[in-house]
Amino acid sequence: MSETVSHGPMIEAVGLSKFYDNFAATRDVTFAVPRGQVAAFLGPNGAGKSTTMKLLTGFLAPSAGTAKIGGYDVSKDRIEAARLVGYLPENGPLYIEMTPQGLLKYFGAARGLAPAFLKDRLDFVAEKCSLGEVWRKQIGKLSRGYRQRVGMAQALLHDPDVLILDEPTSGLDPNQTFQVRELIVSLSRTKTILLSTHILTEVKAVCSRVVLINQGRVILDGTVDEMAGRAADLESRFRELTGSPVAAA
Repeated sequence: MSETVSHGPMIEAVGLSKFYDNFAATRDVTFAVPRGQVAAFLGPNGAGKSTTMKLLTGFLAPSAGTAKIGGYDVSKDRIEAARLVGYLPENGPLYIEMTPQGLLKYFGAARGLAPAFLKDRLDFVAEKCSLGEVWRKQIGKLSRGYRQRVGMAQALLHDPDVLILDEPTSGLDPNQTFQVRELIVSLSRTKTILLSTHILTEVKAVCSRVVLINQGRVILDGTVDEMAGRAADLESRFRELTGSPVAAA
């Protein structure tokens, strides 16, 4: 595995902006996640969460600003940054004619993982993502929940130091959601995690930090308690913070 190039934040966005003609999907997004922290990345639909995650992982090039993973500039050191990060996109594409076993073997080979290491990691993700029952079934015949777990498995496959997870419990039933939350908690002991979710109870369960984005801008960066403020619950506070337009800079 690659080593980080600094002892600074494991995930860092500095002035990240993405423009499509006159539309700003994100504007001057700046935050940092230190090693070992689980940070929630929150915002209403269309706020710029998925765009920011794609910028952080190199799936999109920024119009302005810098994204860093483990100290590596994603635009300049894409390969080194990619070795450090596991990314679960929202509704990520899968090769539906393949089995989970075949797909993950393919991804492992594409990443250049050594055969013995890959075998150990396949065993690990099959167990941790509860894929045993469907390990050799065609992905196209799996439920949305199982497909989501295959996506989580590919993010974990190379044992990355950083996980960027976009709606990891989407499509899961309550039991599966609980299992994924427990997995995130266990992974947080050794990994840095940025987690996007619409389920605010999930934030309370697994996160210590919140970055809240609205209309492409960061409007809050602090602890879960700081986000809650004096509100009775996170849901009402979320509505309070995101219900009105963001003032122009």
